[in-house]
Amino acid sequence: MRNQVTVLFDRGVQLQFNVAEAPMAPDAARIWLDAQFTALDCEPLRASGKVLTADKVLRVTEAAGPDMFKDEQWAADFVQAVHAALARPLIRVDVPAMTVTF
Repeated sequence: MRNQVTVLFDRGVQLQFNVAEAPMAPDAARIWLDAQFTALDCEPLRASGKVLTADKVLRVTEAAGPDMFKDEQWAADFVQAVHAALARPLIRVDVPAMTVTF
């Protein structure tokens, strides 16, 4: 089975990544996403302040924008972290629709 992360941005920009063979540990994935959430100055989606993992993925993706994905190492780390944190083979992050689907 293939493991893939697809990211959609405005104006039809779609990025598709295959997940590398060496998986990231789920704990390391959550730590990486937490660090990016903080570094990119992301805000929680919910008024309660609770941040679900899928919400964190969405906000990090939105804040990073297509330009940050040009950094191959950052993009590879993102893909590994998202795949490990959400534990699904096919993940679609749709920024304009504000959804993460599996």
